Order: sequence, then structure tokens, then C-alpha cells
Amino acid sequence: MPSPDVSHIRNIGIISHIDAGKTTVTERILFYSGETHKMGEVHDGQAVMDWMPQEQERGITITASATSCRWGEHRLNLIDTPGHIDFTIEVERSVRVLDGAVAIFSAVEGVQPQSELVWRQADRYRVPRICLINKMDRLGADHGHVLQHMAERLGARAVLLQLPMGTEAAFSGVIDLVGEEALTFSEQDLGRTVLRAPVPPEYADSVLKARLQLTEVAADFDDQVMADFLEGRKVAAKDLHRALRRGTLSCEIFPVLLGSALRNKGVQPVLDAVCLYLPSPTDLPAMVGRHPGNGEAEVFRCDPDQPLRALAFKVMAEEGRRLTYLRVYSGRVKTGATLLNASRGGNERIRHLFRMHAHRREEVAEALAGDIVAVTGCQSTLTGDTLCDPGHPLLLEGVSVPEPVVSLAVEAKGVEDRAHLLGTLEFFQWEDPTFRVHEDKETGQTILTGMGELHLEIIIDRLRREYGVQVKTGRPRVVYRETLRREVSRRELFQAMADKHPEPAELLLRLVPLPRGGGVRTVLPAPAAPITPELLAAVQESLLDACRGGCLTGYALTDLEVRVEELPVEPGAPAPSELALRGAAQRGVVLAAREGAPMLLEPIMKLELETPTEHLGKVLGGLQQKRGRVEGLDRRGELELVKATVPLAEMFGYMTELRSATKGRGSYTMEFQGFEEAPAEVQERFGLLR
Repeated sequence: MPSPDVSHIRNIGIISHIDAGKTTVTERILFYSGETHKMGEVHDGQAVMDWMPQEQERGITITASATSCRWGEHRLNLIDTPGHIDFTIEVERSVRVLDGAVAIFSAVEGVQPQSELVWRQADRYRVPRICLINKMDRLGADHGHVLQHMAERLGARAVLLQLPMGTEAAFSGVIDLVGEEALTFSEQDLGRTVLRAPVPPEYADSVLKARLQLTEVAADFDDQVMADFLEGRKVAAKDLHRALRRGTLSCEIFPVLLGSALRNKGVQPVLDAVCLYLPSPTDLPAMVGRHPGNGEAEVFRCDPDQPLRALAFKVMAEEGRRLTYLRVYSGRVKTGATLLNASRGGNERIRHLFRMHAHRREEVAEALAGDIVAVTGCQSTLTGDTLCDPGHPLLLEGVSVPEPVVSLAVEAKGVEDRAHLLGTLEFFQWEDPTFRVHEDKETGQTILTGMGELHLEIIIDRLRREYGVQVKTGRPRVVYRETLRREVSRRELFQAMADKHPEPAELLLRLVPLPRGGGVRTVLPAPAAPITPELLAAVQESLLDACRGGCLTGYALTDLEVRVEELPVEPGAPAPSELALRGAAQRGVVLAAREGAPMLLEPIMKLELETPTEHLGKVLGGLQQKRGRVEGLDRRGELELVKATVPLAEMFGYMTELRSATKGRGSYTMEFQGFEEAPAEVQERFGLLR
């Protein structure tokens, strides 16, 4: 596939709640663009983008898949992301490198919990979005209700670009408000042919009113449209497109389209809208990187003629070899090139360069600024690392990684399994920053930590299928956190032995509890001879290591500020050694924290649950027994919608319990909300009561 003008590239992602239709929409995009010649379906396990056996069996997306296709003169680099909360890192790292996104909402369920989470992730990186209200053919479909949800729950200014023709099962097509024409989709060729016709007379009044509202919004972003609107002149389609594009690129408005992907209706207008309203790499604001040595900021733009800057946003292990996905922000990368990993300090040699089509590869010789490609040969690069021209080192902002909250003990079944277990688990850690492995020092068991039960279940299944490693598993366990009840200070003197000579180091620490969600902050004094910036960096690293290890239970410390108030050195004396300073910092944090009345925090989940009305009482009673707090009740058609917060420790196996209570008709979704103080019985179990 030839490289088009950078202004004709669109790097987009498909984001939404689970089961809103992301993969179905992606399959139609590939089919209508000519990239595939057979339309894959999620429900029969034939979706091109869901290529993993686990995805095909479960009908869900587990890993973000990248593909490329052409639409007119544009090339779309497309990433289909998971909707399940356990795989949120796949969305996070995809959103980090996208220029735009298509957010999909179900016309029946509207804005759901994971919809809110992925929307906030896109907000954080200021990713422009267009929206598709999917499943317009379903019973109970109501696009007006979804628009209201978007305003209330997302704070989004949604701008409707289409009106539906027909409702629910009678949904037959859409009316384009900008071009003022009716669009229907031929059933003879699976919707490939778009039939355009004048607006039917029965829709004329509603189209006139809706187009006027659309023009009023567009007038906020274009003086010509504003002048025409105020003087009562009809605004041309090209002027509306220009104004809507400006509003979309600034993330002030979000154009909304309607469709039913499963019935092959409304997908091509989404592709047109992607090209019209979402940014090319050249539309992005200037980016800022920092020099890895002195931290100085450097501003650069997407330009193939500048030095190379690329971000590794995903690493996959294939038979023990790494496949690294790169977003190229400037410059160009070629097969055989030697690049600097500015995050880790080593060089990497690019052996092969691929444009990806899900798990199928197309080898290319060169990738330019604006491209998303995969490379082999990077032996130490991990998610969030920056690869750049060795002569122009620069660090880009990395990827935010959420903290895992569920752990599971595993043991190898046989001798051969034991030999391969740890090495194989390392491959998964390359791929997934939210997956951690450590050994329990008391039991000798290998502990896997991840984002949820399903996340760890998929890891165990992949161990067996892909690598032939059989394991026995224990019950899932909650990953708690430690924090302090009170402020505490401690002066720590530590003597390291070097060549049989003691090397002392002293520091004064103050540990200050932070509000919930505060994380861990370190505050260090300014460098002053003989304490160099390098020694301070070593102290900071040791403070953070100590916090990760906890003080009593082995769970990490959080919601804590660690201040180094003094680093005393005798006048004329040499600086303490790095080894001694590290020891003083690490031991000082642990011992100080033990004096600060440590307590345990447990993870709390935000739950959104649907149940038939007749089972509501039983469901609410069950939540109360689980220490749940009901925060709202709403009606959604024939179902009751319950919003609640529940400790994660109470949620293991809840799906089975809910199905029993609702005769199989109840369902729920949940996401991590934050940590709260664990109840007295949990504190007592860990020996942490006051």
C-alpha cells in the first residue's frame, strides 16, 4: 500500500462499552473499504479483528488489534479496542497514540459505565471524537435518550448529523442533515451500495428544524456560517463541514451519526465523517518532549524531515520473540535502522517493519511521521518507551498504567511445567503492564496480579494453549493497599560496608498521609554539594521501591507524601555513597511507616446492574449483605438499573449469584472506583488494628 500524503492519514480507534458493537463496526469498515472480501461476525467467531481463540470463543475483544485500509484518498490506521474493564490498559495505550476516535453507543442502553471510562481516557489525551449510536433497529432504541445521556453523564456537546428513517425493526436508513438527502443501504450486496434520494416529504419539517439546530452549533466555529445564520440564508454543506471540523478538532463538539452495523446500515457515512471531521497527524498541536539528560523541553511537529521520535505503545510476544507497535510522531524509520531507546538508554536495531492487519502482516521498507507500524528486533523496549534518532535524544510522555487489584496463586503441575512457567509469564509481562508476577516468600507460590478475574483467567488459558504450561490455581484474592493514619518523622542512619569499611549515610524523613487517591509523592531537597542530582535520583528511586514493598503486610503504601527534610553531610566530608543512601532511604521509609499507625485500604468497585423489577428486592438485599451502597435507581425499559459501590472482596463469583437471584435475566458491569479503609475484621486479620 503506497504511503499517502500525511494529511490524508487518519489514526483512529473504535471505543465503547462491551457489546456496543465495536468489532461489528470494524468488520464492516474492512469489508466496505475492500480490505476484506468476506464479512466476519462476532457471534459466529469469524471476526477478523478478534483473532485470538479466546476472543472467538467468548465473543469479546481482549487485545487491541491494529489494521489499515483505504477510504477514497485517505488511509485509515484503525485500532479496535476491548470494552471489558479488565482490559482497560489496551484502551489506555491505544488512546495515547490515536489522533481521533469513533465512540459507539447502543441505542437501547445508552451511556454505560465502560463508555464513561473510555470517554474520560480520551478526554485526558484530548482526542477528538465522532459518535455512532448503533443498534437503531433494536426494540427500545431511542437516539434522543442517548443524546441526553451524553450531555448528563459525559458533559459532551453532542451534535446530531442525521435523523433516522423508521424506528426499531422498521429502521431503514438515515437522513443526512448536512447534505439534505436520504441514505438507504442495499440489502442485495450486504449494504455495500449506498442509495441516495431526496428527503421524503413526511420528514421535511423535522429535517428543517434539525438542520437549523445543527447550523446554530456550527455558527459558533465559523464567521461565514454565523453571518449566513443571522441573516436567514441557507448555509452550504461545505461551509457546515468546515465549521463542524473546527469544533470537532477542538473537542468542543462531538458529531453524532446513527446506524445498525449488524444490519449493514449507516457504516459508510461514519467513514466519510472520519475523513471529514477527525484530524490528520498534521492537524495535531505541536508536541513536547524532554531531553533525557537535562530535562529541557523541546517542541516539535509531525514532519518526516525532522529527527525520528516514536512511541512504543504495545509489545506482543510471539513464540518468545517481541513484536513492538510504534506510533511515529516525526522523522522516518527504515528496516535495519539503529534507534536509541531514550527511556532505558540502550540501542535497538530494527530488523523488520510491518503494517498490521489484525494478526496478518504486510512488510514495508519505511514508515513516515504519522504512521502506526509494528517492528521486530527491539529486545528491551517496553510499553511507553521512546525510540528516537541516536543523535537527537528526546523523551515523550509515556502511557498511564492503572494499578492491578486482583491476585491469584499458581503452581506448576509437573516438572516440565515448572521449568517453563516463570519464563513464559515474563512474556505476558512484556505485553501487559497491568499484569505483575512475584513470589510469596512465606509459601513459595507464584502470585499473579491483574485487573480482574477475567484478566487472570485469560492469562491461565493462554499459558495452557499457547505455551503448553499446565498450572493449578488458588482462589482469586484482593490486592489491598497500606496507608498511614498519622504524620510521622524519623531520622535514619545507615552504614553500608564497602571493602570492609563502613560508609555511613543519614537522612531525616517525614511521612505525611494524603487524601484518598493521592498516590505516592516524593519531595527532595535541591542538589547542594556534595549531594549531586544523581544521588538524589537514587534516593527517590529507593523511596518509591520502599513504598511499593509496604511496611507490614507486603501490600504497597499509597496516599502518602514522603519528604526528605535533611541530608546532612559533615563540612568538608565527601558525599555518602549511593549504596548507603539507598539503604537509609529504604529502611527509613519502612520503619517510619510502622510508627505512623498503618492501616489497610480495600479496592471499591462502581457497579451498574440491570434486573427485572420483580427481582429488585432480592438483588438489593444481596448487595446490602455484601457491604454495598446503593447510590441510585433508574428505569430502563422493563428493567431496573441499580447503581452501587461494592468492595471488590465481595464480588468474586457474583455473576453466578446474580443469575440465580434473577432467573438468569440479571447482568452487571463494574469498574474500579478507588480505595477505602478496610473494615475492622480485615484490619484485624492483618494485625493492623489501632
